[in-house]
Amino acid sequence: MKYNWQEGNDVELLINGEAFFPRVFDCLKNARTEILLETFIIFSDKVGLALKDALLEAAARGVHIEVTVDGYGTADLPSEYIAELAEAGIHMHMFDPRPRMLGMRTNLFRRLHRKIIVIDGETAFIGGINFGADHLADYGPMAKQDYAVQVRGPIVADIHKASRAILVHSPTVANLPNVRPVTRHVGNVRMLLTVRDNAQHRTDIEEQYIRAIRSASYRLVIANAYFFPGYRLLRELRNAARRGVKVTLILQGQPDMPWARLCSSLLYNYLLREGVNICEYSRRPLHGKVALADREWCTVGSSNLDPLSLSLNLEANLIIRDATLNQRLYDHLHQLADAQCESITPKIAARGYWWRAPLIFASFHFLRHFPAIIGWLPAHTPKLKPLTLDEQEETVELQCSQEKQQ
Repeated sequence: MKYNWQEGNDVELLINGEAFFPRVFDCLKNARTEILLETFIIFSDKVGLALKDALLEAAARGVHIEVTVDGYGTADLPSEYIAELAEAGIHMHMFDPRPRMLGMRTNLFRRLHRKIIVIDGETAFIGGINFGADHLADYGPMAKQDYAVQVRGPIVADIHKASRAILVHSPTVANLPNVRPVTRHVGNVRMLLTVRDNAQHRTDIEEQYIRAIRSASYRLVIANAYFFPGYRLLRELRNAARRGVKVTLILQGQPDMPWARLCSSLLYNYLLREGVNICEYSRRPLHGKVALADREWCTVGSSNLDPLSLSLNLEANLIIRDATLNQRLYDHLHQLADAQCESITPKIAARGYWWRAPLIFASFHFLRHFPAIIGWLPAHTPKLKPLTLDEQEETVELQCSQEKQQ
């Protein structure tokens, strides 16, 4: 499936859950025909429960609803939660679930990491925000900093097509409503939907990044939660800095996963000595996946710049050409870098270099060959497991029986 640039769109940047969740829930409240929702994680907290209520209300109005979650990210969603949705006629699917081993999840690789919502074929959301309270500031110090966009216009037809395409892997999907996405122009923003899968679009998102970096002549800002890209992208960042582009990386300084900062820091010396500016955001965990180049190009989506996102997971980003959005994102990230980040200097990066040098050497060679190594592994066909009412009733009965025995 090929996606082309679409003209005549409208876009709005949504920063953090405070902006994202109310907008999504308001659109769900006004849905008339169809809701398609894909996400990596749904938690059964105040955000997840609000999502459930909004979906149940929409189903009661006769809206056709398809919810697809990942079998790793949403493995712990309570069966009662799923049963309520199923009882209301909502079709829920789990992407590639696997049995646990010694109580641990084993399906870490090739995950459904996309975050997509399409409503009535008229409006869509794409970004990095999951449905959990950890995307709200009142969650505390570990609340995530993240981004999404709401879009309208011809681009929605492509997002709708991509979201429906994954449903063909479910054995129970049938009789989807005849929704014709709106194709009329509603603005002047140019957009391209870019996905990563394990079939025809293995490197599409990475290629879009590389093209933007190569063509940048003025400024380049990348804010990414998990930064450990392949050597091609690292080389292009180095070359951009060498030709005078102001390259700024905003990375995790207070990561939700400690290994994320360790992996990124192995690359600091290589980038710093070529003139790349590196800032670590330390106010709270950075979960965003956004970037901008010069005065028009920017991207918002689900893809990190690490081996999992670039070589294994199913991801979705929007490539956007719009001076207004570019400037708004730049102003926000510039303020973030100035007020809430620590600038990494060569002196800071050199700390502990003597013991990290072997890791740096190994990581560079790993990055050079990682795409080829992954190519040797079998890319299994995506599987969607339908979560039916009967299945959830059996699960609840089993849990109750186990509790009585205890």
